[in-house]
Amino acid sequence: MKWIRRILIAIVLIIVLLIVGVFGIIAVDSVAGDVATNYTNVSYPADDGTTLNAYMATPTGEGPFPAVLMVHEWWGLNGEITEMADRLAEEGYVVLAPDTYRGPTTRQIPRAVFLRVTIPEERVDQDMLAAFAYLASRDDVDVDNIGVIGFCYGGGVALRHAVLNPDIAATANLYGDTILDPADFGALLDADAGPVLGVFGTADMQIPVEEVEQFEQALAEADIEHTVNLYQDMPHAFIQPDNIDEPGQPQTAWEDIKAFFAAHLQAADAEPGA
Repeated sequence: MKWIRRILIAIVLIIVLLIVGVFGIIAVDSVAGDVATNYTNVSYPADDGTTLNAYMATPTGEGPFPAVLMVHEWWGLNGEITEMADRLAEEGYVVLAPDTYRGPTTRQIPRAVFLRVTIPEERVDQDMLAAFAYLASRDDVDVDNIGVIGFCYGGGVALRHAVLNPDIAATANLYGDTILDPADFGALLDADAGPVLGVFGTADMQIPVEEVEQFEQALAEADIEHTVNLYQDMPHAFIQPDNIDEPGQPQTAWEDIKAFFAAHLQAADAEPGA
């Protein structure tokens, strides 16, 4: 029996060390890690009086332009998202990428998980409404043509925002949380609601194909205009600024996203980037 007790003690010690290690990484990263304000260039107020920060990219030429809210991955607002915002702005959109975490950003998986599960969803949703209000208040924005897009964690945030905000003209959920009950689509159930684009990979271990199919079925049952695309052999988070210029599925998906927004946000006679 002694050897069994020793094995159990060893297992407990390993678990304790793992827990200490994880929280150690979170603690060190929260003190010495990056911060989202290193990537922001505009600010505006939240409902609770807090100053919110975001990155804004604007196209060349004279507005007003259609606009897009772009929501970061679970890492927080970082350089990759600002690059994606710049790329979309080149297509003729004012792009606002809000810091939905209110400061933290990370490249460490343990802290990303911690942020993802501890940031209050209700606060994020309210901050997204504040971001929309700021975007809509700008003279260079066409208030009737504002869309929302999100990556990973941000895809779910983008979808929730469209559920809450009837003024969203087009929604793109890139491998984010889905809605499977047709009754839960909120403002997307309105007769004049904008369409939804879903972008997912067949090799995504976080959002299996079965869930994607159920999401598409729910959209259809709710009579919401939609397109849900599955990209073969693509894992989670497969669209990145360093691969959308190379031939392959990420580039195809990015072109599909641009075509979706062009069809639903840009006037027929508008020239991208003009």
